[in-house]
Amino acid sequence: MHEKPSAQSANAAAPPPPVAWRAAAVLLTMLAATTILSQFFRASISVIAPELIRDLSLSPEALGFASGSFFIALLLPQIFVGVLFDRIGPRITVSALSVLMVAGALLHSVAESGAGLALARFVVGLGCAGSFMSAVVLISRWYPRQSWSTALSWVFALSQIGFLLAGLPLAVVTEWIGWRTAFVGMAIVAAVAGFLFFHLVRDHPPGREAETTEEELGPIAGLRRVLSTPGLLRVLALFLVAYAAFASVMLVWAGPYLHDVHGLDAIERGRVLLGMAVVQTIAGLVIGPLDRVFNTRKWVAVANATIALGTLLTFALAPNLSLAVAVGLLLLLSSVSAYASVLLAHIRSHFPDHLAGRGATTGNMAQLIGAALLPIITGFIPPLFPHAGPGYSMLAYQWIFATLAIALGAGLAVYLTAKDAKPYAVEVMPSES
Repeated sequence: MHEKPSAQSANAAAPPPPVAWRAAAVLLTMLAATTILSQFFRASISVIAPELIRDLSLSPEALGFASGSFFIALLLPQIFVGVLFDRIGPRITVSALSVLMVAGALLHSVAESGAGLALARFVVGLGCAGSFMSAVVLISRWYPRQSWSTALSWVFALSQIGFLLAGLPLAVVTEWIGWRTAFVGMAIVAAVAGFLFFHLVRDHPPGREAETTEEELGPIAGLRRVLSTPGLLRVLALFLVAYAAFASVMLVWAGPYLHDVHGLDAIERGRVLLGMAVVQTIAGLVIGPLDRVFNTRKWVAVANATIALGTLLTFALAPNLSLAVAVGLLLLLSSVSAYASVLLAHIRSHFPDHLAGRGATTGNMAQLIGAALLPIITGFIPPLFPHAGPGYSMLAYQWIFATLAIALGAGLAVYLTAKDAKPYAVEVMPSES
């Protein structure tokens, strides 16, 4: 038996006016462009890590800190970016942040030390801070409710093009003109994207005004309200480490591992990272709908996380993997780590509509905290295992993978105690006392 929808919920579920669909398609394109840039910048130092280590005399701690700086910069302004979305809209917010994206890219091109690289990563991270959250906000305004997950899955899948560009193409360009010039080129691309976002994107479809609510919570009060939701922290435990474990491999350690252990040059490393990005793009479109196929979100996430845990443990416990097996495991890790949309749907099921934005921000913050901390933590491991030759020792990489496995295993253990959120179950959204 279904409840009769209220006027407010009916209005929220109504599709945009038909004349808005062309603009909605433009919106999807621009959201894809900004998220592609965000993914490129977050992945851009992996394939060229050996060159950065050589040119900037980076220690492993400095490399890990530079990578973590990007995620710290994404994390810090999340609450305030949400406030800006509500007060001045995503269009102006994302366009303004693109100025920092351009500045950060240019700082990469002039970095002369680990500190300079960390600063560049931090500034470009600030510039990317609104990219994915703007997709959540704008898609919920422009697309009918039943199309939200589909539209978001396409934005997230297209964003993987950024990973593709940060793999083999960046390696080729680096070999051709150098990594400094490559970042100057990306600064130009970011400037064009910011300009087009400002001129082509609108915060609301024609004929649809911003909705108002009787209750207005401040950003901190809203965050407290979301965090107090029963059962939410159990889901956030896995969300904290699920992406972070994979990102630490792909964005930081896969390149050096393939170079130091298997002797791959920049082009060969780029091919592997390109393959990882392609596999994850395809897997994201496949895994996303599985919650509806099996009518479970929890167990789709558990299955993927368990396989990811197994791949990390294999790297940690088997030091003499052949190149073919190592690459196969990296591709497997990429495919089974593409379940963020399932976890986001599970997170979303915990709170009512008027807390949806703050709930998404909270989930995003958890993910970013993990993505910032794990690269920094693992960056302290290589010096513990001195190595006479160039690069890092195999034992150091084993402990890096073991540390990531421990983090993912802990998050999975907590998540196993969470209540499932079945897509086709009649769910009563939590109300507030």
